[in-house]
Order: sequence, then C-alpha cells, then structure tokens
Amino acid sequence: MKILVCISNVPDTTTRVKFIDDNTKFDSTGVQWVINPWDELSLTRALELKDASAGAITEVTVAHVGLANAEPTIRKALAIGADEAIRVNIDPVDAYSVAAGIADAVKAESFDIIMCGIESSDFNGSAVGGMIAEFLGYPSVSAVSKLDIENGQPLITREIDGGKEMLTVSMPFVAIVQKGISKEPRIASMRGIMTARTKTIKVVEPSPVTPLTRVIMYELPAPRAACTFIDPENPKQLIELLQNEAKVI
Repeated sequence: MKILVCISNVPDTTTRVKFIDDNTKFDSTGVQWVINPWDELSLTRALELKDASAGAITEVTVAHVGLANAEPTIRKALAIGADEAIRVNIDPVDAYSVAAGIADAVKAESFDIIMCGIESSDFNGSAVGGMIAEFLGYPSVSAVSKLDIENGQPLITREIDGGKEMLTVSMPFVAIVQKGISKEPRIASMRGIMTARTKTIKVVEPSPVTPLTRVIMYELPAPRAACTFIDPENPKQLIELLQNEAKVI
C-alpha cells in the first residue's frame, strides 16, 4: 500500500503580509516558508499509519506543485520521514492548476490513498482535494478527522453537524483532512535531516492547463479600531457603548 500526501508551501503565520505591483502580487521578500499546517498533520498521520502497518504500507510520498524555490519545504517533509517527493514544475495560479498538476503526476504512479489538507493557510480555498478526486475519478471523503487501516481497509471518521460519522471507502481514494487527523506534527530528527539531503525530488513537467481564475487585486483588511478602556466602577458607560457603538445589545 502506498500513500501520497499533497503539501503546500505557505508563509509562516507570523508573516506581515504585503503586496506589490498595485496590489496584484504577494511580496515574498523576507518571507519564511513552511509546510501548510493541515498538510503537515496529514503527513504525520500517514507516517503513523506506516509505522503501525507492519510493512503493509511500503511508501509515503509527498507531492507539491511549484517552482524550485519550494524545495527547502519539500526537504523538510522528507526530513520528517517521507520516503520520496514529487515536485510538479509549474508556478500555479489557482486551485484548478494545482489539482491538475498533482493529478497529472499521480496518473503515472499507483497510490492507494491520497491525503490533502482541507485548505491552505494562505488562500483558504478548500478546493484542491475535491478537484484532484474529480480529475482522477476517485471517490473522496471530506472533513476527515481520523483515518485508520483495519484488516487492509480504511476506516474513516468525519465531522458532521451534531456528531461524527464512521465509514469505509474503496481504494484508491482521496482523503481531505482537517485538524484532529493527528495531535501534533512530527518533528524532524537530526538523522532525518541528514538523510533528506540525499533523497531525490522527482521533478515532473505537467501537461498544459488553462487556469480558470485570475487575481484582479488583493486588499488588506481594514485596521482594527482602537481599544476603549472602561473604568470597572462605571458599568453604565460600558452598557451605553455596547448599545450605541457596538450595537450588540
């Protein structure tokens, strides 16, 4: 059994976001890039499944759509424990081109489970996983919070309104995972970091695809209003502000 984990290369969450070229492009100057948190948890769970499988899961591979400047992030995934890595060599402009690139690369391989984070922490589109499944003609399960393998079959727990749902699905399939799939991301060991340096990143040139969307402009949110401090001995002023300014009561 083989597992593919799709990873995004995203800015660290402490990044001060800036835009250039009349707010049409993200300014990547000085940005610290990391593995998308949802994808990092997916990778951790894939490695946990492999460790517990007694050899039934033979390989965990990571795939990323992007240019060579993303390879340090891919190396981090290899250091964490991924066996192989695929980089689809395009500069993606939307979720459709990302999904098409991954699907194109996967067609030449044979993966039983494809895991995608529910969204990336930069664009929050929540679209790539479902699109990959459509491109490949695979079943997909969204909002996956737990994934186990029992008797060679996947057992999935997903969040639904008011509770949880447990189900099985035929392989190959796409699991679109959310937080809860693993408690904490796995940390790369020194041995893993050293080993990752010699692992090969397979570079794939995808078939041409026409993006379906384009960025017109980015806009930063309005700055937060200044805080108003109320004397704890003056609850009347607080009530007046909540009624007349905040309009919440």
